[in-house]
Amino acid sequence: MTTCWYEGALAAFDTETTGVDVETDRIVSAAVVVQDAPGVRPRVSRWLVNPGVTVPAEATAVHGLTEEHLQRNGRWPSPVMYEIAEALAEQAHAGRPVVVMNAPFDLTLLDRELRRHRASSLGRWFESAPLLVLDPRVLDKHLDRYRKGRRTLTDLCAHYGVALEGAHDAAADAVAALEVTRAVGRRFASRLERLTPGELHTLQAVWHAAQARGLQAWFARSGVEEAVDPAWPLRPDLPAAA
Repeated sequence: MTTCWYEGALAAFDTETTGVDVETDRIVSAAVVVQDAPGVRPRVSRWLVNPGVTVPAEATAVHGLTEEHLQRNGRWPSPVMYEIAEALAEQAHAGRPVVVMNAPFDLTLLDRELRRHRASSLGRWFESAPLLVLDPRVLDKHLDRYRKGRRTLTDLCAHYGVALEGAHDAAADAVAALEVTRAVGRRFASRLERLTPGELHTLQAVWHAAQARGLQAWFARSGVEEAVDPAWPLRPDLPAAA
């Protein structure tokens, strides 16, 4: 019998950034981790970026990376974004699913950085082999939709009994998200084990859109004027501003 996706090889991707706006904020560090099987030590690729813009104190308070440190130790964004996209494309060609917690944030940021620094886009890297994304936030929210409480990576780690050491370090967060995704797979095995990563990728896009509509309706009832983007795992490019 073939191995279920959550007991097989998985990769994971995570970033740390200058803020939370995917259109204007920048990546300051990133990691891609690859784990060939559960319990095996993951292979970790890390990048540190000098974003060329101010790093707000609020962002440094989250990930601990100061503007001075990044200027001294970070690399220029252009080659880094190429290398990250190449690393993700390698996973796609290997047919290895990539775990990305809150995928529309990290993947859209990477897409915008590729457009900004390389006149490219993330989609171009997956024309010959699709990127199969597993988003533990979308999976957990769909499979356990009535559970109360927040669903940040820290919350999901606590709920699924996953150790999170060094939170807000890209590599530590990527490894934790990968382990949470395996735990979600095992807990909901009866609903997930027959699905291929490709089928699950398609379903998550549908689930995320439904979740976005639900959140938008909740905002409307609460009088919050905030738009929720239903796109997953990548937000479409905005028309160029005049």
